Amino acid sequence: MGEQAVTESSESGELQRFMRQLIKEVRALERMLDEERFETGTRRIGAEQELFLVDAGLRPAPVALEVLAEIDDPHFTTELARFNLECNLDPYVLGESCLSDMERQLEELLAKARRAAARHGAEILLTGILPTLDKSDLTLANMTPMPRYSVLADAMQRLRGSDFSLHIKGTDELTLQHDSVMVESCNTSFQFHFQVTPKNFARYYNAAQLVTGPVLAAATNSPLLFGKRLWHETRIAVFRQAIDTRQPKASHHHRDLQPRVSFGRAWVDESVLEIFREDIARFRLLISRDVSEDPMEVLDAGGVPELKALRLHNGTVYRWNRACYGVSEGKPHIRIENRVLPSGPTVLDEMANGAFWMGLVKAIADEYGDVRHHISFDEVRDNFLTAARLGLGAELAWIGRPSTPAASLVLEELLPRARDGLAALDVGAADRDRYLGVIEERVRLRRTGAKWFLDSLAAMGSTGTASERLAALTAATLVNQKEGKPGHTWPLARLRETRGWQTHYRRVSGLMTTDLFTVNEDEVIDLVASLMDWKHIRHVPVEDNRHHLVGLVTHRALLRTLAREYGRSQRPIPVKEIMHTDIVTVGPDTPTLEAVHVMKKHRVACLPVVEDGRLVGILSERDFMKIFGELLEDFLGARDAVASS
Repeated sequence: MGEQAVTESSESGELQRFMRQLIKEVRALERMLDEERFETGTRRIGAEQELFLVDAGLRPAPVALEVLAEIDDPHFTTELARFNLECNLDPYVLGESCLSDMERQLEELLAKARRAAARHGAEILLTGILPTLDKSDLTLANMTPMPRYSVLADAMQRLRGSDFSLHIKGTDELTLQHDSVMVESCNTSFQFHFQVTPKNFARYYNAAQLVTGPVLAAATNSPLLFGKRLWHETRIAVFRQAIDTRQPKASHHHRDLQPRVSFGRAWVDESVLEIFREDIARFRLLISRDVSEDPMEVLDAGGVPELKALRLHNGTVYRWNRACYGVSEGKPHIRIENRVLPSGPTVLDEMANGAFWMGLVKAIADEYGDVRHHISFDEVRDNFLTAARLGLGAELAWIGRPSTPAASLVLEELLPRARDGLAALDVGAADRDRYLGVIEERVRLRRTGAKWFLDSLAAMGSTGTASERLAALTAATLVNQKEGKPGHTWPLARLRETRGWQTHYRRVSGLMTTDLFTVNEDEVIDLVASLMDWKHIRHVPVEDNRHHLVGLVTHRALLRTLAREYGRSQRPIPVKEIMHTDIVTVGPDTPTLEAVHVMKKHRVACLPVVEDGRLVGILSERDFMKIFGELLEDFLGARDAVASS
């Protein structure tokens, strides 16, 4: 839960005051560690659940503030986008049923959120990246109107000095420029917290780093973004690039600039102080707030400082395993926050992922002690990235093993260790069996959430439109999630699971053709004629080298030209001589009914679809035939049903 009473650190005086406070708080933390003032006798766990809100059309529903007011529960808070919410669970003391108790609370809170969302025409969905999310959803209009988000976005934009960019390559490839940090809102996660003692922090934190790769390989659930098949856990690439404040034009190949989202640079040697000091030294202040507390005076008086400046800055540096300072029941503590795990497919899956990670951290820290002596940090970081890309198809380095398939590593070596680790943490046999059993069966079947998405998409093939297929994935996720069965047991999504044609075709983007064949204005019309013949199309857009639409060649214009030139000496005729330049266009977010009226008004058989001046699709009369077919089928089916009743 982020601090809301913040301002951008742009004025030098304000920035200097906040930095002095930040350094003072680090020194106070150092004193607390030296004087052993931290809680040590109790071990707790906690979690943060991020979620999407979707409307009846399975699209993002920007009603978070309304739903939040309806819920009226301090466990819930806002996220960056109006179509996301966050639920913060109570901390649980490690013990016999701590995991199942946490699962029970989360299910109860989500049920409460579902009821509140329903009253605003929405549903909640747990998934790493919403399949039906579109770039047009990531506008500043959909940013939650609270100071923390706007101030943070402005500060990141100022540091970046240019648009944010994504370039992710998987089975497909995505290249995207965006003018704000709203791309971050594509991601939702299940963040698991594990309290450790300061004395053992380095040992446990390094173990957490080591196990992150194989745990992620078994937990991937985010293979799609804007319909592109990318990494098995695309969130990892999206989050790093979406808020990368490094200036592209100012970077130099000799300069080792670090992104704000990272796995880290090296092992921790001795203390949590190393992480806090590193992040202050490397990353500029983005936001600040007034802090009146003198932490040294609080310590002198025997109290516990809140360290608000340190916690605020720590919240703007996004390590995948983050060190956190907190105060619980009047006692300070240190915990490790795992930010790698995706939201979904179900609460049971999420709890299983968290249990696997925590049990493995405990077992590895106890068995190997200082893991720095057993495997290199570069191998561990490479494991993390490889697992994000390939899921259970990854080959991972491990202690005492050559490169090993992730699934074999998990089944043969890591699950038994995780079971021992949970037992050492006093987690009961019932909880151990329940959650690690989910991981074992999922890995044995090689059916992560990501694999379910990809297999479902492959099974649908080219039937329906891309929009329908993505909606079918979302609809099936909603249905299966409510049943609560773990993701590896889900049947593949089917196209018929969508909620009818009207949920997908309301906007031009749900109907338009995006696999385009275009020409340049200087190319000869012979190419146009060939394209029309080979691909059975009647309209060929003309674009420049930057994909700006400059013209359109119609089948009728081509025939007229060929008839006029028939029997004459054939000269090469460039496209620019016959193309139409007075073109009627629409945008991808144009309502489909409006597009129909535009076509009727201008008596055109197709509409090029343009966004930011660039051609992104084409809408033709042929595309409307599918809608007509579905309407006719539904109408006649309804009449037959009435007649037979």
